[in-house]
Amino acid sequence: MTARLTCRSAAARTRMAAVGAIAVSGVLLLSACGDQTEGGKEGGEVNGSAAPLFDKLPKKIQDAGVIKVGTDATYAPMEFEEGGKIVGVDPEIAMALGKQLGVKFQFTSGTFDGLITGLNSGRSDVIMSAMSDTKNRQEGLDDKGKKAGEGVDFVDYFNSGVSLLVKKGNPENIKSLDDLCGKKVAVQRGTIYETTFKDQAKKCDKDKKGKLTIESFDTDAEAQTRVKAGGAVADLNDYPVAAYIAKTAGGGNDFEVTGDQTEAGPFGIAVDKDNTQLRDAIKEALDAIIADGSYKKALEKWDVTDSAVDKASINAGS
Repeated sequence: MTARLTCRSAAARTRMAAVGAIAVSGVLLLSACGDQTEGGKEGGEVNGSAAPLFDKLPKKIQDAGVIKVGTDATYAPMEFEEGGKIVGVDPEIAMALGKQLGVKFQFTSGTFDGLITGLNSGRSDVIMSAMSDTKNRQEGLDDKGKKAGEGVDFVDYFNSGVSLLVKKGNPENIKSLDDLCGKKVAVQRGTIYETTFKDQAKKCDKDKKGKLTIESFDTDAEAQTRVKAGGAVADLNDYPVAAYIAKTAGGGNDFEVTGDQTEAGPFGIAVDKDNTQLRDAIKEALDAIIADGSYKKALEKWDVTDSAVDKASINAGS
């Protein structure tokens, strides 16, 4: 399944109320509906200045002046659509990377479970979509450990645990995954959260605590709607995303985060395994923006500095 690139309705595109618009410079931000900004400069320049790492990029990327990014822009504050542009933590980091590399990062939104297929088919050059770096994704394995694809390499740039999102007031008194036994949950298809719920369902069966029923959806927005309506007791998401939803959805009156963060691990920029030159250039650029402070500034803008890394790494996920 390839990433879906057709326009979607506002309800499908956004997870929650949007925040203030980002001024775009040094990075090309696209919605699923097409180009919203002017093209990049030639010769590895950004805003008239030579980019120090332009020569590290593959010739194909240098000639194009663009790194095509696959994303699922439904994960505020990591990435979401606002005013016809994709904004958030990942585009902000990409903006800083673009200044080091001398190219634009062109974001196009599709469904999450098609992003790796789109990368391996050449539809995108990288993935930036709050994607957890896991051994299964590195090796192209499905959640049962069977070969399902070619796998990818990750440049790890962010750390996050996962948290349960429940209806405001927590009417079912959910405090942990074990409290979900005998209940129904909602989740986005193809994510590590779906795998976590499947693992918990097995544990519920083993412990004879009642069947955990899982409803999977194309987008997390659909899973949230199910929880809000009372059709499911919980959704699962990365802590920064869950916290942002709880703070903003319905003016803060729709959801709350419950329980402790679990399964903390790295998010990675995914790159095709055959494209080691691009992978290594991005790693070097990430180390550069960590060193010059622009990485920290990007995280501060979205209040996610607790998830910062102190250096870039490759395939550090487990």
